[in-house]
Amino acid sequence: MSAQIKGLIAVAAAVVLAVGAWRAVVHRSAIAPALVTPSTNVHLEFSGDIGARLYRVMHELPTEDRSRRPRLIALTFDDGPYPVYTPMLLDVLRDLGVPATFFLIGADAQQWPELTRRIEAGGNEIADHTYTHPNLDQESPDAVRREILEGRDALWALSHDPAVRTLMRPPHGRYTERTLEIAQGLGYSVVLWTDDSGDWRTLTVDRLQRHLLAYATAPEIVLMHSGKLATIEALPYVVERFKRAGYKFVTVGQMLKLVQTDELNHPLRRAV
Repeated sequence: MSAQIKGLIAVAAAVVLAVGAWRAVVHRSAIAPALVTPSTNVHLEFSGDIGARLYRVMHELPTEDRSRRPRLIALTFDDGPYPVYTPMLLDVLRDLGVPATFFLIGADAQQWPELTRRIEAGGNEIADHTYTHPNLDQESPDAVRREILEGRDALWALSHDPAVRTLMRPPHGRYTERTLEIAQGLGYSVVLWTDDSGDWRTLTVDRLQRHLLAYATAPEIVLMHSGKLATIEALPYVVERFKRAGYKFVTVGQMLKLVQTDELNHPLRRAV
């Protein structure tokens, strides 16, 4: 084989490797962190530019370092409270003996103050989900700041859970880098998730259960909604399976005291 042909083969191989590496960067860096603390570099963790994508790939923890991830799971419920579904959900959580974190809408909490108090009285955590539930990625910086603060104040008047002032989640999971920076500036950690259950779609109980078991991670923050009957009906089986797999149910606040940010942002897939 001539030197020229060998050279062409080497160039072709290099191109193939480069394309493969680029695809890996695009794929792997598309996974957003589950937690943004006040000290997180938002640009490096969320930007779509190639420099930030390369940074995320280079800083992803090796699988062997993740193999001992704690089997902790935090059930989180967005929206509400609602006068029918929230009491049903609270009854199921009480019967199962597991706590949850409720990201409540400030205006709804004011409308149903007794439900907000019942959530806290049941040993659950209450966190900020803004005041009126807008798409924060479409709001001005002043409007974002106002939504977070008014949500905080409405919830703090009904519950003195410290998480109201330290944990928030943007409605629909929609945000920009600026959204996250504003929340950071107000002292909040932005809590996203390691698994979106998809219950905001029209899902059957069976499909919801299969999804939660198939996409389990360790540690796990699962996104659900308190206004969904299928979610309530799916919980007993899901909780039993996770417990059988050695998981402990905690609130988000409890989890953040037990795991490092990197552990949560680079979870390990687990069979449940």
